[in-house]
Amino acid sequence: MSEKFQETTKKFKGVGPALITPFKEDLTVDREALEKLLIHTAKGADYFVVQGTTGESATTTLKEKQEILALVKTHNPKNLPIVFGAGGNNTQAVIDFIGQIDLSGVDAILSASPHYNKPSQEGIYQHFVKIAEASPVPVILYNVPGRTASNIKAETTLRLAQHENIIGIKEASGDLGQCMEIMAGKPKEFLLISGDDLLTNAMITLGAVGVISVLANPFPEVFAEMVQNALKGDFAKSNESLFKLLRVNSLMYEESNPVGAKEALRQQGVCGNYVRMPLMQATEGLSKRIAEKIKESGLK
Repeated sequence: MSEKFQETTKKFKGVGPALITPFKEDLTVDREALEKLLIHTAKGADYFVVQGTTGESATTTLKEKQEILALVKTHNPKNLPIVFGAGGNNTQAVIDFIGQIDLSGVDAILSASPHYNKPSQEGIYQHFVKIAEASPVPVILYNVPGRTASNIKAETTLRLAQHENIIGIKEASGDLGQCMEIMAGKPKEFLLISGDDLLTNAMITLGAVGVISVLANPFPEVFAEMVQNALKGDFAKSNESLFKLLRVNSLMYEESNPVGAKEALRQQGVCGNYVRMPLMQATEGLSKRIAEKIKESGLK
């Protein structure tokens, strides 16, 4: 791994909110609300993740992705590092997409394992090698088999970790054994990043450097306290924050992500709760339960 990329890896310790994309009632991008979201999440963010799954990247157009990224670059309240989502199940299409995005000012791309077509481990390996070769910025792998039906096995991750332009993995497999295998065999600079909010503390005990988070959208300060205390080794304090967040976490996903997070943000006055189909706005019942749990937990 080159000295340049060793320096880059230092930027991704802590919390990276996987930013939602606010929409207006007519489902156009709400630029004003996105600016408010950046100010809100910056209270606990160490870097921003733009147009990942939580940003509804599956239903935003190329032009919208370009505009959203440009807005984040120009309205970044603390000039935080930026990670941009660039994944897919057509290798050449991902490469073409990378070429159509202005990645100046972007510190890394986040690329999910190919979904739907269920490639072999060798296919996954070659897919990411081609993307890493084409990307002008470092690549963070994203393993989320619950969405992709495509698990990146530890041995494949460790092979990919040898590539000089692949600097880490967001691990959302929920398999701590797999995470241990990665930690045991990875190069020193290669990053293990939690992709599961509630497993973050457990993964930090294994050597993870932080998390790319959904909950850091509505609750950036509490979430940042949790992660920073865990990184300092104070798990008693960290778990206090974790147990507050535990009460609301399942509600974030009950009607799919980012429906719950957007509803919590609506209740906080940050943005509307509009989502693009096939997702639907939070039901009245979910909205009520989110409000109750936020109050019970003392979250804000």
